[in-house]
Amino acid sequence: MFEFDQYLGFLAFLTILTIGFWLMIFLLTFVVPYWLFGNIREMIKEKRKAKRAARLQE
Repeated sequence: MFEFDQYLGFLAFLTILTIGFWLMIFLLTFVVPYWLFGNIREMIKEKRKAKRAARLQE
């Protein structure tokens, strides 16, 4: 039915598939929201800083 090297190949495939699945879960639940939240926060800080600089020049 299956030889030993085919079994090892199947296990390697399942391992890579599982690692990819958990990596996608990690990226979608932690990394992407963290990145988006950080970018939005920095944009707000820059807008506040620009408003303060414009007010001080007047």
